[in-house]
Amino acid sequence: MNSRIARFALSGYRIAGVAAYPFARPYLMYRSAKGKEDKRRRMERFGHASADRPRGPLVWFHAASVGETLALVPLIREIRKRDIHVLLTTGTVTSAELSKTRLGDDIIHQYVPLDIKISINRFLSYWMPDAAITAESEIWPVTMMELERRHIPQIRVNARLSDRSFGRWHSRSDFAEALFSKLALVVAQSDVDAERFRDLGSWPVVVSGNLKGDTDPPPCEATALDTYRRQIGNRKTWAAISTFDGEEKAAGTVHNAIKSRDGQLTIIVPRHPERADDIETMLKGMNLTVARRSRNDAITPQTDIFLGDSIGEMGLYLRLTELAFVGRSLMAEGGQNPLEPAMLGCAVLSGAHVQNFREAYQKLLRSGGGRIIRDVEMLAKAVHYLLVNDNERYKMIDAGGKVIQDMRGALSSTVKALEPYINPLTVTAKLQPRSAVG
Repeated sequence: MNSRIARFALSGYRIAGVAAYPFARPYLMYRSAKGKEDKRRRMERFGHASADRPRGPLVWFHAASVGETLALVPLIREIRKRDIHVLLTTGTVTSAELSKTRLGDDIIHQYVPLDIKISINRFLSYWMPDAAITAESEIWPVTMMELERRHIPQIRVNARLSDRSFGRWHSRSDFAEALFSKLALVVAQSDVDAERFRDLGSWPVVVSGNLKGDTDPPPCEATALDTYRRQIGNRKTWAAISTFDGEEKAAGTVHNAIKSRDGQLTIIVPRHPERADDIETMLKGMNLTVARRSRNDAITPQTDIFLGDSIGEMGLYLRLTELAFVGRSLMAEGGQNPLEPAMLGCAVLSGAHVQNFREAYQKLLRSGGGRIIRDVEMLAKAVHYLLVNDNERYKMIDAGGKVIQDMRGALSSTVKALEPYINPLTVTAKLQPRSAVG
């Protein structure tokens, strides 16, 4: 079966969350979009290390992007408390900068190597991880085969499978079982996710809940927060965060629709800040005055839109409002994490396409902490209603806060599930002379 997987991995097809690339064209895997790569460190993509491998046990964590990185932060901190070294790989500059902000020099960061044999072999031969822990749903066939060949346990935490991914994998059950059975342990977000991993060949599978419920609120710089709060004054605010193409225009349309009644400030935080120039041009074409964080623009009484085009400052933007629409849900599909705004005291609005965060949204909707909107007109009505009705907004905020408290506990469940793999490394680490990370 491994030979069949190898042929599939080199065939150039992409199915169900699996990226597979021809050996002769490794750059197809390389993220070439502006802002998603660091050219100075491109050789890390081919398995060339840019840091020293410390002595002693080392666990390799991989997080594809920002959301997965945030979910892994508390778990990584728990592993580091045991004196086990942590190598964290990510796929984007944004997630790399986030790891630096949240974890500092306590971990080693590298960009994830290409899923081709020469890169993976070079990477694993240098780092020699004692275990590989990945978050959520990414599957890399060549990496998984090589980890199995080297007898390195592969563990999936905060695991989930969307409806679409599960359907595609299920239709290719022979490949699915060959790959998913290589996982030594799956710690799933929900009962539904657990059953899906079992159906595809994983065992054992346990349920922990969502690690994102155990993350700390995103931080912010106090001086910047005070400055912007003074500039905003008594104006009502709402935010459209983690937006994708089309959702910034929707936010501008909402702003224009209710501006004469509410005089609000609209905060827009695109999921990809490198799109900020195009977004600003589009908003100005709607006769909106834009202030940008990246330019340190002041927010004046005439400012319509505060464009949050910086990296790693979601904590700042969410602390400037009590009402947040979470993007990739109206004009795009999948949804983005609604727990951060709920954690920071925001009522949550979202489009209907939130399958990647189904359980979190179900809890928010059942509690009254979140609302689903169908279109731009409904979004405008909901924003206006919640801006002028403080009691309703506060009810949603309180309900969301309770959901966050009820969701906590996934971290302890995950650590317990990992003990058979981590405890032996802890013993070995205690016996090793201490060495600096990096």
